[in-house]
Amino acid sequence: MTIAPALLEDWLRERYFTTTYDISSSGVENYTVDQVLALAGTDAASLGGIVFRDSHSLGGEPLRAALAERHGTDPGAVIATQGSSEAVYLVMQALLKPGDEVVVQAPAYHALVEVAASLGCRIVPWAMRTAQGVVTNEDELLALIGPATAMVVLNFPHNPTGATVTADQQAAVVDACARYGTWLAWDNAFQRLVYDREPLPDPAPGYPRAISFGTLSKAYGLPGLRVGWALAAPEVLAGCVRRRDYTSLALSPLVEAVATHAVRHADELLRPRLAQATANRAVLADWLAEHRDRVRADLPAGGVTAFPELTTVADVTAFADRLDREHGVLVVPGVCFGAPRHIRLGFGGSSTELAAGLDRLSTLLPAA
Repeated sequence: MTIAPALLEDWLRERYFTTTYDISSSGVENYTVDQVLALAGTDAASLGGIVFRDSHSLGGEPLRAALAERHGTDPGAVIATQGSSEAVYLVMQALLKPGDEVVVQAPAYHALVEVAASLGCRIVPWAMRTAQGVVTNEDELLALIGPATAMVVLNFPHNPTGATVTADQQAAVVDACARYGTWLAWDNAFQRLVYDREPLPDPAPGYPRAISFGTLSKAYGLPGLRVGWALAAPEVLAGCVRRRDYTSLALSPLVEAVATHAVRHADELLRPRLAQATANRAVLADWLAEHRDRVRADLPAGGVTAFPELTTVADVTAFADRLDREHGVLVVPGVCFGAPRHIRLGFGGSSTELAAGLDRLSTLLPAA
């Protein structure tokens, strides 16, 4: 089977490095190595003794132990991966086969759909609807889950809309999956990056057929570290290792050392970035209200992205290209998520950059 182009990556591949004002990103402002090590009370000199031997196929023991402690599970239920995208890829390769029915949300990050599609699975989309940042049509999702459903793939808080579900809605999904023995793949990248609410519980420790994915890239400001993970039953992870033996094999011990410090001090990394995102979200709310005659969007309940519809723009992709070329402002056109009337706006970075980017975006928006 062939795999569909990753339109989001195609769009960002060069623009990400050449733009002036990046208000496209789904992550917070990045940290440096020194900042991470300072939280751990050490410095770069402490990394000098690392031996560049291969690490364990599931990830080094210190990193898995730190992840397990943070998420309330056993180290044997953790695999550390090259970003969460590798975890998604390995899990779907291990658990799915051609013809399997897979329920996915729409819109969605490409890896959460296209890996299963490339395996020959039958994709059943759930068109998510929200109000005030919370899902309103979970009944339609529950109705799609049945005895033929091999896997349900969900991401909350959601990229790109920032929407979420309530704890009761999440529990109803878990119950529906348990009723039919369905795998639940839960993208947890933004679990703790929420506003005016408590983080959702991780479904993996409580439901044996749940797999949750996490990453240091989004809420923790470490995308270049390329460290993610999956929490799953050991037999699921054994299947992942069989596939990993033909791809990345393992993580670098140098990367694992920095990542272990980051996980052990994750709340300290999160706290200032959540405060910054909260302030930026207020700026975004004002901007959305000011331009409501030309822009329609829910205010995100979590994560650091919004997904406004540009109601006065005929060709959003061409508009986003012009915005970057002529004004140096990077956004992601909604076509990358199957929603061509929208753009993804990121508000997790520099407050100055966000204000400048939104100002230039306003200038280019056609009048109502």
